[in-house]
Amino acid sequence: MSIGFTAQAADKKPAGGPESVAYAKKLWSAMGDAKLIGAKAFMTSPYEGMEPHGFVLETIDTMLTVGGHTGLVIVKKNYGPKGVTPEQVVDNPKKHLAAVTVMFKREKGYDPEDKDWFWAKYKADGSLDKNPAGMQLAGKVVKGGKAGCIACHKGAPGGDMVFTRDR
Repeated sequence: MSIGFTAQAADKKPAGGPESVAYAKKLWSAMGDAKLIGAKAFMTSPYEGMEPHGFVLETIDTMLTVGGHTGLVIVKKNYGPKGVTPEQVVDNPKKHLAAVTVMFKREKGYDPEDKDWFWAKYKADGSLDKNPAGMQLAGKVVKGGKAGCIACHKGAPGGDMVFTRDR
């Protein structure tokens, strides 16, 4: 007997579960529509970076709507390999793009302990990257760990988990 509703599968783990992966796909699509990623994306000034992100980086932050929620998105394009220069990235960004790492400010209550940030790491083709154990990197990535997205960003000045400037 059906009572007229469909239950959604809840993620049992903080990252890489079906809801996090589905949300990451919506996020990628919204970023493409906003021209933050993809062939028609606008480019900012690449700058020298370091691991774990890339040897050259490009950071864009703006407001973005995903699934009816509008929040701050921080998109970091990670370029390589080692030795690549910002000038080479400007000349051929597609050739040097290694990954895209994203922080998106979700609805209040998503993850209050970690400022409601949703984390994702995409390969250059837009598919989600995976950790060595095969988990897709989307959601509350490495929540409670000693290393990884959340652990590193907890050290950002101002307590907002953002290194580029205090929010």
